[in-house]
Amino acid sequence: MLAHPPTPTIESSTPPVGPLAGILGRMGAAAKAAGRNPAEIELVAVSKQQPWEAIEPILAAGQLIFGENRVQEAQARWTDRRGGLCLHLIGPLQTNKARDAVDFFDVIETVDRPRLARALADEIQRAGRSPRLYIQVNTGEELQKAGVAPVDADAFIDAAIREFGLPIEGLMCVPPAEEPAAMHFALLAKIARRNGLTRLSMGMSADFEAAIRFGATSVRVGSALFGGRNYAPAPAA
Repeated sequence: MLAHPPTPTIESSTPPVGPLAGILGRMGAAAKAAGRNPAEIELVAVSKQQPWEAIEPILAAGQLIFGENRVQEAQARWTDRRGGLCLHLIGPLQTNKARDAVDFFDVIETVDRPRLARALADEIQRAGRSPRLYIQVNTGEELQKAGVAPVDADAFIDAAIREFGLPIEGLMCVPPAEEPAAMHFALLAKIARRNGLTRLSMGMSADFEAAIRFGATSVRVGSALFGGRNYAPAPAA
């Protein structure tokens, strides 16, 4: 298994500053309102497609967990700055990039189909170590989004663990923008409970407080930390 670096939590001993402090403060308040321990919830700073000048102040303020959508973009940005960080792959993963993803990332959140599960299993065996793995559930069953359909989630979770031998620890979702996020967070939490999974990656800049209320153990925040980004069509990771 990968040796994961210590990760900062809401109750870090070094007080963060700027936008990071604001997000962590809101996370802490949401956790306490839900009767939860704030230290149980991680912030994944979504640095995808952000310029380094936007990322550097957040890193300097003490944030060590970052999320990237594409393997090559992450390698270009972080290879020479890898020490002490925990990197999450939060974008769709092509099977031909499974080796690079296993070698580079600490967490892969987007396992969503048998072919990818097999490729990851093969690469994990080759490497003799494994990132932490999440299964992505397409809770809104949107055709343009990756993720296993909710009706197929139980069978796929079972196959990933039993057939492919993957160390699945949690679930991830990206709710439809036009629907209340809470119903999707509740669905993901329900699927996780009945499959004995304890980690939930859910909630983004606009809805992470609701996600915490429904049990998120990590939230993925980009624009609220870094500002907006310029999207351009790009292939999957």
